Amino acid sequence: MLNKTKNLIIAGMSALILLSGQASAITPSPQMIEQFKNLPASEQQRLAKQYGIDPSMLGGSNAQPQLENPQVVNERVNTNAVVDQSSNANNELNFEQDNNKQELQRFGYDMFAGEPTTFAPVSDVPVPSEYLVGPGDNIKVQLYGKDNKEYDLVINREGVIQFPELGPITVAGLTFSELRETLSERISQQMIGIQSNITMGELRSIRIFVAGDAYNPGSYTVSSLSTITQALFVAGGVNEIGSLRNIQVKRNGKLVGSMDLYDLLLRGDASGDISLRSGDVVFIPSVGGLVSVTGEVRRPAIYELKKHETMAEVIEMAAGLKPGAYPKRSSVERFNANSLKSILNVDLTSAKGKATKAVAGDVIRVKSATTQYEDAITVVGAVVRPGKYQWYQGQKVSDLVPSIWGDLSVSADLEYAIIVREINKQGDIQVYQFSPVQAINGKVASQDLSLQARDKVIFFNFSDLTQSRYELNKLVKERVKKVQSLAGNSLIGNDLFSAGFSQLNQQKFADRSELGGVAINSQVQEQDPTAKAIKGEVNKMLVNLFEDSDLIKLSGEMNRGELLYPVVMKLNSQGRAGKGVQAVAINGRVNNPGIYPLSVNARIKDLVMAAGGLEEGAYTLRAELTSTYTTADGSAIKHTNIALESALQGDATQNIALKGRDILTVMTTPDWQDNKSVEIRGEVKFPGTYNIRRGETLADVLQRAGGFTEYAYLPSSVFVRESVRQQEQLEIKKLADQLRRDIATRGVSKDGNVVNYSDAQMMLTDLETIKAVGRLVVDLSAISVGIKQADLQLEDKDVLYIPSTKQTIAVMGEVQHAATHRFKEGQTVEQYLAMSGGVRERADDDRTYVIKADGSVMLPSRSMWFSSETSLQPGDTIIVPLDTEYKDNLTLWTQVTSIIYNTAVAFATVANL
Repeated sequence: MLNKTKNLIIAGMSALILLSGQASAITPSPQMIEQFKNLPASEQQRLAKQYGIDPSMLGGSNAQPQLENPQVVNERVNTNAVVDQSSNANNELNFEQDNNKQELQRFGYDMFAGEPTTFAPVSDVPVPSEYLVGPGDNIKVQLYGKDNKEYDLVINREGVIQFPELGPITVAGLTFSELRETLSERISQQMIGIQSNITMGELRSIRIFVAGDAYNPGSYTVSSLSTITQALFVAGGVNEIGSLRNIQVKRNGKLVGSMDLYDLLLRGDASGDISLRSGDVVFIPSVGGLVSVTGEVRRPAIYELKKHETMAEVIEMAAGLKPGAYPKRSSVERFNANSLKSILNVDLTSAKGKATKAVAGDVIRVKSATTQYEDAITVVGAVVRPGKYQWYQGQKVSDLVPSIWGDLSVSADLEYAIIVREINKQGDIQVYQFSPVQAINGKVASQDLSLQARDKVIFFNFSDLTQSRYELNKLVKERVKKVQSLAGNSLIGNDLFSAGFSQLNQQKFADRSELGGVAINSQVQEQDPTAKAIKGEVNKMLVNLFEDSDLIKLSGEMNRGELLYPVVMKLNSQGRAGKGVQAVAINGRVNNPGIYPLSVNARIKDLVMAAGGLEEGAYTLRAELTSTYTTADGSAIKHTNIALESALQGDATQNIALKGRDILTVMTTPDWQDNKSVEIRGEVKFPGTYNIRRGETLADVLQRAGGFTEYAYLPSSVFVRESVRQQEQLEIKKLADQLRRDIATRGVSKDGNVVNYSDAQMMLTDLETIKAVGRLVVDLSAISVGIKQADLQLEDKDVLYIPSTKQTIAVMGEVQHAATHRFKEGQTVEQYLAMSGGVRERADDDRTYVIKADGSVMLPSRSMWFSSETSLQPGDTIIVPLDTEYKDNLTLWTQVTSIIYNTAVAFATVANL
């Protein structure tokens, strides 16, 4: 039976396809639908998919169609939209978006931030029981029991429905619930054994008018269920001058209701959202008085006044105050009788202030509370958990930081930490120094200091070289982004924080005279604008270190100078106010030379501990204390010798008290030297690295290396010195700058030819990329035979390379084929040039020179090619320079080409190092 039914359906569908000429959009007959319902669900889906039938037309599924609200509103076009300039080719920063964010918006208008896309009525919505039926409504009646029937009854213009078996029934003026009750009662009385199910079918549409200051005023066809708010949405809402608090409904010329949308938006009260009838007019009058609320409120915006609201009511509209508000000092900007702005102070915590009436045009500003903490202790630096902590009476350092291992960083300095304490309401400070290890572990009373409210406790890293500063540099980069773009700058990837913090880190004692011996506030002008911007931003950040939560969190990555910067700057400002600057300095053989705040009762030993202790090689028998004091004739400088060892042991006669602007200089032990070494490579019996003493010579180290091997070729030895390399690099930079100026100012040569700038720029690029080698010419042959005049004293990091025997001559420069040739005794320069194909047209063969194997330069003359003094030796290099007159009259080209060739030779020689 099932197969028979399926065959009938397929046959019917095939016939439909043949008749329609296409296999899509088939409309099945009622008989086909009834047969389709008898098939299993899987077969129904397969046949519907195969023949293009809409499953909803078959009615074989119990699934109800999903009702969706139609999209009737699109976003309004914002004519004042901020143009996105993120792709600006000039990478200029755009602050227009920030300004736009600060502008107050009208409250409630974003609810209608769109414009209608359709004016079709919304009908697929549930019908409430109180719905008043009327002409055009469709009533669906399903009868079941003795007979099963369905009727679609439409209310006619007279408000009557024609029920086939009951006759006309008047329903005008009835609600839906009353209609359902009336029909059910009639059916049960007049149709025995029949029960009924009565529902609403298609609803009638009504015509309404939206007038006044609507976004799109006009006539609209809407559902008979529509209310005021639905009419507003269909009309796109309210325009810029429309009121949200007095939306009126007029029927037959009379006001039948009004709605205050603030009741809906602020309190969720929709009682005023009355239903509309055909012919109703929704009228939106212009806005009333406006008041702006800004500052520390939850919802700053522009609000509409209605009934002379008080300040308390306006603040309630703005959702109340934020936790950080200071309502006692709120202010109101108001126009007076002279149309001038005036300021009215309002205490929003008092009954009088709350009862103050708001006036149209008012701007209410709720001020913010201070960011200062009343009873808190700030802990920064080398601690595990930097931040702010509660203070209580009797609290000590050991209570705040009870464990060295659990609370301090591994790299913390256990001998030096400070407490910064405010001593008056002006914010003046004093500094107290203590030893963390004695305070925490030893509980020594003189070190385990009592804390007071608002104290700042700073712990330092013993070494500033072991800290990862990635997160700190990342924070700085983000903060200076709006100051100046860092794209392509050489500082990116380097230590941005140190680049910015150059005021103390780089200058140190260079500007002592500015503040009587302490360079606290250097006024150095940076040439690099990016570095200058970074420095200024970082210094501002450091001054506010104790109030900046992000910096406090990363304070463990800062060095001593950075942590002390806000303290020293504060002491500096106190000194400028008429008092001496309470800061001291230490330099010389200490681990962390620099400027330090003068702590209370500080002595020589305290300053040495603050600097991280003495370095190896410090001279402990004597140090020098430089003091500045005032006399009747002005100021004077006094130098005092201190027995440093005695002072560190606590001798009161030497461990004297310090005063502001004192400078302690720790000297180096006479004849002391740090570990210095040189390296000997190549053809010696014991090549390697050798430690040297001051004054030791090259001959001494060669003797320690066991002398030369039998394969050593002394004329080709290479001696490299770091100090020479640095000087050469500096000279190359100077020459590059001079060449750049020469190219810019000499556009035409003396013979009138235009300079070929592409060649000039190429040569300039080559010059700027040259890395100096630092080769120093030494006569190793003379040193080997004991000639003292040829010997030289060694410096740290010197390198000597002694190659094996060479048998080649190199030819470079303006020749047809630069090459290396085998050395033949007696051959001349001209012969080697001929072996390289001869010189080029632009070669300056009159200035041909030879770089000897030992690095010296020989300038042979034509008449002396065959003299013994100018004879070639293995390892020599012949250079044919460029004829500068061939190109133009740039005066530096000869020198530049010589440097390029000579450096190339040096690199080739040192390549084996």
